[in-house]
Amino acid sequence: MSKPRAKKIKLLLFDVDGVMTDGTIWFFPAPPGVPAANREPALGEDGKPVLAAPSRAFLEAKGFHAHDGTGITLARLGGLKTGLITKRISETVALRARDLRMDYVCQGVEDKVDALEEILKKERMTAAEVAYVGDDVIDLPVMRRCGLAVAVPNAREEVKDEAHIITDHRGGEGAVRDAVEYILQAQGKWHEVVEGYVAARSGRRS
Repeated sequence: MSKPRAKKIKLLLFDVDGVMTDGTIWFFPAPPGVPAANREPALGEDGKPVLAAPSRAFLEAKGFHAHDGTGITLARLGGLKTGLITKRISETVALRARDLRMDYVCQGVEDKVDALEEILKKERMTAAEVAYVGDDVIDLPVMRRCGLAVAVPNAREEVKDEAHIITDHRGGEGAVRDAVEYILQAQGKWHEVVEGYVAARSGRRS
């Protein structure tokens, strides 16, 4: 049932935390020199600034798996477009997406279905041509709308129950790569794409 769905996919979209990462979010105090305007003072119980308390200025960091990065490259070589839709806003995510040359980077999204509809209009695609990989209940509406709903093993049970497939690897540990492989294999492109990828990086032509 899921392979016929995978054969139609032209665009692969991902959640970030728990899918492209293992869900861990690292916060580090902002280093000296961050403009005062970017520093929000801590507030006491009375709602007034506590001058002796440390600043709330911070840097956010996430970890990404190299296999997933290769997976995005393989997807592009296989003719698939890629993107991410996430509720959080992170420069780390923006940097990773630019590094991987992802087609869509939608951050700060409250309603993921709205973001999907905008992408469908731009691409002139149908929802049946889109796959979405999620892990939490906020992903359910967009997963229900897409042609291929993918969950990671570390997803909440409600999400796994509604997914068409569940990846072998957990989020942040190769789940993105699993989703790409599944789709390209269903489309009969996997071996050709891998050979082309290897040849391009070994100085040979396929």
